[in-house]
Amino acid sequence: MNSVIHLQDVWKRYDMGKAGGLSVLKEVNLDIKQGDFIAITGPSGSGKSTIMHIIGALDVPTHGEVFLQGNSVRLMGQNTLATLRSKTIGFIFQQFNLLPTFSALENVMIPLELIDTPDAEAKERAEALLKMMGLGERLHHKPTELSGGQQQRVAIARALANNPDVILADEPTGNLDSTTGRFVMDFLSRLNEQGKTVILVTHELSLVSYAQRVIYIRDGRIEKEITNKRPKKLS
Repeated sequence: MNSVIHLQDVWKRYDMGKAGGLSVLKEVNLDIKQGDFIAITGPSGSGKSTIMHIIGALDVPTHGEVFLQGNSVRLMGQNTLATLRSKTIGFIFQQFNLLPTFSALENVMIPLELIDTPDAEAKERAEALLKMMGLGERLHHKPTELSGGQQQRVAIARALANNPDVILADEPTGNLDSTTGRFVMDFLSRLNEQGKTVILVTHELSLVSYAQRVIYIRDGRIEKEITNKRPKKLS
C-alpha cells in the first residue's frame, strides 16, 4: 500500500528573538498510507495543530522532509504545491471557515474553481454534494442563515469537492451538538470504508475509537502509537 503522506525526521522551530527559539515538533516520523484512518491526539500545547499544518502542507518544517504523494513539499513551487494540495487533501475545520458573503453552493464551488473546473461542471458537482449532505433546500443560504450543524455539512461538502484522496479533519465536532457530531464521525467512517484516507486531529479521547491507528503527541514528539483492533462501528 502506497504512502500518501510521509514525514521524515520533522522538526518545527519558531524563533523567539532574544528569548531564543521554541521547538514545537521534534524528530517526528510518520507514514500515512492510502486507506488509513488515523487519529492524532494529545494535551493542549502538545503540537497537534502544528503537525496538522505540516501534514496538510499548509506549513513547512524547519528541518526534515514532508512528502505528499511521493513529492517533496520543500522542492515544489507554491503554485504546484497549492494545486497538488487542492487535489489531494480536503480540509474540515472546527470553525467551518466558510466565506460569509457566499452561499452554501458558492462555498462548495470554491475548490473546484481553484483548479479551473468549468462553471457548469463545478455547479453540478457542488449541488450533488450538498444534496448528499441533506442540504438540497439550502443551496442558496449564506452561512449566517444556517445552523452550526448545517455549516459543518457545507464544510464537509466543500472538502469533498475535488474528490481528494485524504480528508484532514481538525476537531470537526468541537462546535457541534452530540447528535450532529455523531453524524460527522459516522460520515468520516463511511468515507474511510470507501477508500479515503482520514486523518482526525482531536483532543477528545472519545473520538479516537473511530480510528484504526492512534498517534499520541506530547511535547512535540510522538509519544506512542496504538492500533485499534476493533474500530468503532457505525451507529
